[in-house]
Amino acid sequence: MLYIVATPIGNLKDISFRAIEVLKNVDLIACEDTRHTRILLDHYGVNVPTTSYFQHNRVTKGEYILGLLKENKNIALVSDAGTPGILDPGYNLINLAIKSNIEITVIPGAAAFVNALVLSGKPAHRFFFEGFLPNRSQARINRLKELAKMDYTVIFYESCHRILKTLEDIQEIFGDKEIVCARELTKKFEEIKRASPKQILEEFQKQKPRGEFVIII
Repeated sequence: MLYIVATPIGNLKDISFRAIEVLKNVDLIACEDTRHTRILLDHYGVNVPTTSYFQHNRVTKGEYILGLLKENKNIALVSDAGTPGILDPGYNLINLAIKSNIEITVIPGAAAFVNALVLSGKPAHRFFFEGFLPNRSQARINRLKELAKMDYTVIFYESCHRILKTLEDIQEIFGDKEIVCARELTKKFEEIKRASPKQILEEFQKQKPRGEFVIII
């Protein structure tokens, strides 16, 4: 069995009893960063071996993990935070298992964009999750123009390094439309801003923004 195990996006307490039980009883835990995951495992007394599985070794390590699954080993797949398979290489391993008729199940838990959407107060009956916008400014503006045509609530992630430039581009396309900017979800300094792109931008220009961001339009 391949267990897709969601882990906390910040607060270590945001993990289910079932997830801990699975992590304690599998033969191996595949994770993006073994050092990062070890913090969670040590916190809950999980002594199961780990192996790295990330973007740059997903092909070779994926075949290795698949081989273990074919030997009837039970393996848990986790990401650094949240639900594996969403914007991480877990997608590739899941597909390898599907094609090989390996049994799979998901141990549900946190996903940052879902948390942010609920907290935003924006319509959630129809939404579009964009992931990350392009790095280059012109490509980002072009994509925002396409997203502006959609009759959906739009959600995407952004890093602290690009948030100011991204807010400038959002202002150019969406004007004074109220957006929601969420950061450090579930953590001590969780913050939700509901304002125009210009207003949020001015606040962040006064104090350098930190953490990971979810933007909702």
